[in-house]
Amino acid sequence: MAMTNRQEAGDRVAALARQAAPIAAVLALIVLAWYGLAVALNAQGAIERDLSDVQWNWQQLVATTWSMERPALPAPHQVALDLWGSITGWPLGSPRNLLFHAAVTAESTLVGFVMGTALGLLLSIAIVHSRTLDRALLPWIVASQSVPVLAIAPIVLVILGSIGLTGVAPKAVIAMYLSFFPVTVAMVQGLRSPQVIETEMLHTYAATPWQALWILRLPASLPFLFPALRIGVAASLVGAMVAELPTGAQAGLGARLLTGSYYGQTIQIWSALVMSALLGLVLTAAMAGLEYLVLRRRRQA
Repeated sequence: MAMTNRQEAGDRVAALARQAAPIAAVLALIVLAWYGLAVALNAQGAIERDLSDVQWNWQQLVATTWSMERPALPAPHQVALDLWGSITGWPLGSPRNLLFHAAVTAESTLVGFVMGTALGLLLSIAIVHSRTLDRALLPWIVASQSVPVLAIAPIVLVILGSIGLTGVAPKAVIAMYLSFFPVTVAMVQGLRSPQVIETEMLHTYAATPWQALWILRLPASLPFLFPALRIGVAASLVGAMVAELPTGAQAGLGARLLTGSYYGQTIQIWSALVMSALLGLVLTAAMAGLEYLVLRRRRQA
């Protein structure tokens, strides 16, 4: 038994290594390309501002482009040091700590994601059970995504602000606007995925539409739902950050980006971008973990 457990553990480690190897290789290529772009984009500024009075060589030029205070494109180590200094050098509740801004954005993201998921589920159920709603709603749902979120966000914020809704609510509505669409489309396809013979069998047992939904359609739609949830939570994050831009918010990753752009702090901008990417990875990983737990429990049942 112990030998079997060790063998299973070894197989899992090997499987994880095989999965991690391509990711590590791609990450290494991205970092190398990033360093090269930092040299190319910062070279002119380094020559004009820092090396104009000295005789320089290529080694000095490369070192200067990777250590400029306000580069056009900061080097990866500059972003990493700024990110680490922000996290470890300030209290968690300080506006200078990026985790504080990430928590503010995550709150709006999750609220909007829950709202968008609920709206998407309700719309998909209504569309599947009514041909009239299918013809009336689905084209408008698709058309709604053709409006750029940067154009609609200020309008939504002004309207909600005029009725006294401020803080998390307006940002959550923008996040919901982006997240409900993938859930709706995927669930319509998933709820329609059962075969005709399966639905006819339920009819022979005089099952009501709600019983058919609970027994057949919802379980069949789970493989369609969870990929949509991963896309939806990422879209919610984008919506929450976009909603922070026109409001002049004092907290949030979007506000951090805006502050950095005001003062030309490109390293701060890229630190906020990297933190938003890490937050997106955490949220999508949480959805993947939820999918694994639900589907494993379903298989065991």
